[in-house]
Amino acid sequence: MTETHSTAARGDSGPEAARLVASRVLDVPDFPKPGVLFKDLMPLFADGVAFREVIDGIVAYHGRDGFDVVVGIEARGFVVAAAVAYAAGVGVVPVRKAGKLPRPAHSVSYALEYGEATLEVHEDAFTAGHRVLVVDDVLATGGTAEATLDLVERAGGTVTGFTVLLELGFLGARQRLAPRPVHALLTV
Repeated sequence: MTETHSTAARGDSGPEAARLVASRVLDVPDFPKPGVLFKDLMPLFADGVAFREVIDGIVAYHGRDGFDVVVGIEARGFVVAAAVAYAAGVGVVPVRKAGKLPRPAHSVSYALEYGEATLEVHEDAFTAGHRVLVVDDVLATGGTAEATLDLVERAGGTVTGFTVLLELGFLGARQRLAPRPVHALLTV
């Protein structure tokens, strides 16, 4: 494992936030399969000072009054969403893999590189006009993000923002999600 470092770290919240995230990301080769370089953000989550700085930065970027609820995408997005929601004094809603929610849910299926996946959110998760900030740990190809944003809107929420800690910019997900704005603390 190696740390992801860059003296020219870049992100939508400026170079300091980008450097902070970059300094806490570990590259794990060949996970979950050979040829994949996994970006492990667990060291960031485990560093209380750095994690607080990142969460405070997300809230500051969107404004404490810029959203009514935070959606976290399964599973590492739950960590970020809960912390952002707590810091902003709003609720948190999970978007889960199919079959994980106990009550009636909206669902959306989407294509993956290796098959298909389905995400769900409770039917009563949002009221009309609920301003929703969606967060996740990593933005790669954008399939999961696009499905989640569509699901939130279909369930009655109004997406006001989408934030990730790390964007793999070379995969072009920003273009896939346009015209929705993407906020990434670190883009590699």
